[in-house]
Amino acid sequence: MSAGRREPKPEGLGGHYGTLASDQPPSLTALIPWRLPRWRAYVAAAVLCYINLLNYMNWFIIAGVLLDVQKFFHISDSNAGLLQTVFIGCLLLSAPVFGYLGDRHSRKATLSFGILLWSGAGLSSSFISSQYSWLFFLSRGVVGTGTASYSTIAPTVLGDLFVRDQRTRVLAIFYIFIPVGSGLGYVLGSVVTELTGNWRWALRIMPCLEAVALVLLILLVPDPPRGAAEKQGEVATGGPRSSWCEDVRCLVRNWSFMWSTLGVTAMAFVTGALGFWIPKFLFEARVVHRLQRPCLQELCNSQDSLIFGALTVVTGIIGVILGAEAARRYKKVNPRAEPLICASSLLATAPCLYLALILAPTTLLASYVFLALGELLLSCNWAVVADILLSVVVPRCRGTAEALQITVGHVLGDASSPYLTGLISSALRARRPDSYLQRFLSLQQSFLCCTFVIVLGGGCFLLTALHLERDQTLARQPGTGTPDSKDIESQGLLLGMEAPTEDP
Repeated sequence: MSAGRREPKPEGLGGHYGTLASDQPPSLTALIPWRLPRWRAYVAAAVLCYINLLNYMNWFIIAGVLLDVQKFFHISDSNAGLLQTVFIGCLLLSAPVFGYLGDRHSRKATLSFGILLWSGAGLSSSFISSQYSWLFFLSRGVVGTGTASYSTIAPTVLGDLFVRDQRTRVLAIFYIFIPVGSGLGYVLGSVVTELTGNWRWALRIMPCLEAVALVLLILLVPDPPRGAAEKQGEVATGGPRSSWCEDVRCLVRNWSFMWSTLGVTAMAFVTGALGFWIPKFLFEARVVHRLQRPCLQELCNSQDSLIFGALTVVTGIIGVILGAEAARRYKKVNPRAEPLICASSLLATAPCLYLALILAPTTLLASYVFLALGELLLSCNWAVVADILLSVVVPRCRGTAEALQITVGHVLGDASSPYLTGLISSALRARRPDSYLQRFLSLQQSFLCCTFVIVLGGGCFLLTALHLERDQTLARQPGTGTPDSKDIESQGLLLGMEAPTEDP
């Protein structure tokens, strides 16, 4: 801040989503623009993408070695599904807390704490004895708590570094690492298990990568003021900053946010069930086709986790890029492009998934093809749904909005779907002869509910399109998402640096 120049310090925020107040009588106060060199913004985005990669590798590294984990801890299908349920259950319970902290305190410090938490818990879980399976379940819950901080806060940091087409492109790259990280989680788990003969070494390699991520986060990622990228030039004065409950009430009245959250929930339900059980489903399909012997030895063949991981990486990269680019171009002719693209991709995913499941006992190649198509169509939505949230929610409430969307999505989605799928599979197997064919058919039929859920998700995005333009207009109204006193101080410290500008 230049010498001799003093800015009024606001005490709180209120209004529709919170407005600025000071000791002065109510008036309009000019804000110092927050500036950052473009290269710094892109470096920060690259670091956040790397951490997102590690984040999702942690989600699915256990699924990549699931058969070995089941044999080591003597876990049935229903209890194996509970592993992912515990992980995601702790994540969803933690998400509102991290959303609250992310909207009111240092986002960088909160992200650092989350990385330390999930890294330490993951490393510790690799040393648990087979007699203490409950402790392994507990450690997965702690890992889920740590990852909640990143899934909740990181997108809001990107939302404050970039705007419009820039934001769409950066979010597309950021969300590419959901399927890429998920796929590499399978690959790392299976490859390390095959090389070392011990599945626990996969959990011991991850903390080394996460230590590098923590150092990069501390050194290279700024904590921009909330709403900095929107470049609002003035702030309306008002009462104290709105409470968390008031923010939640405003979000509940935001129909675009509500319907898109239900659409994301349907996506989470399907990806959760498929991501956890498909490697085992593919393994048993190959046993049925006599391409693979049953898993009777200590270490199960990891080829299916490797194949599914590679499929997830490739279809994820292509799908996210296609979805983001389609949304960017279609928005020029239709302002409701984003929810319409999400709806159409989900509605097209349903028949692909159904055919992949039904054709598996007959022709494995066709099953792989339709499974890949379904994954590609699902991946089209990852960046687009994030852009919908950032466009209809004001900057000050984005952390809370991300947290609520994560919580609802996981409670009704992938927190329950792996356990529900395993439970249905176990119930069907109990009524049938004990053979590999019947095990396979039980798991196949337990998956069929996913096709109906994904159609409901497509309908939710169609309803989102009806409310999108109105909610975007409300989110852009002056004085609805302005910085608080800490953000103003950050602006003063960063004055004089070049602001990232939008590409022509």
